[in-house]
Amino acid sequence: MKRIEELLGMRVDLSVIAQWITPKSRVLDLGCGKGELLSYLIHHKDVRGMGVDIDEESLLACVEKGIPVIQRDINLSLQDVEDQSFDYVIISQTIQQLQKPDQLILESLRIGRHVILSFPNFGHYRIRLSLFFSGRMPKSKTLPYEWYDTPNIHLMTLRDFQDFCHRYGIRVHQWYYFWQNRGGRWILFPNWIASGCIAMISRREP
Repeated sequence: MKRIEELLGMRVDLSVIAQWITPKSRVLDLGCGKGELLSYLIHHKDVRGMGVDIDEESLLACVEKGIPVIQRDINLSLQDVEDQSFDYVIISQTIQQLQKPDQLILESLRIGRHVILSFPNFGHYRIRLSLFFSGRMPKSKTLPYEWYDTPNIHLMTLRDFQDFCHRYGIRVHQWYYFWQNRGGRWILFPNWIASGCIAMISRREP
């Protein structure tokens, strides 16, 4: 896994996601950034990948890597994308920045057989303690911004996401919890200990 992390800029979540993707699958990366994950998947797992991002610098970086990418605001609807067009839809460290994250998750479940999300856990004990003792909006390595310049507008905890999945009948296939540069599939009290989470989800069978 260390080798994968080095190729993906030492991001634990991208390394785990890369291992979860099946070779030769169809992958859509929403908010793909500069395409590090898609580049790895295309060259090492022979996937048919497509990236979506709104940032022009990121789009240019993807093009330079030879990654198929389109410019689009993922806050907008994905209704023009056909059902089950992809095996995996990836939303990494992006869902908390969206205007309507619930809408994007549900649309992603329609167009992909599986959806993989990674997000910071606002229930992490250091964030709770920081808020309790300082009385100010907390900051951490995963949430390093001031309250007035943060791109994160819908912060959530692991438990919030679990409640969301239960409410909408979403099946969680795999969990992975991480903190600092370490992680694992099983830890005690993950809503307290994990600074970030990764989940693979799908719609429940009727």
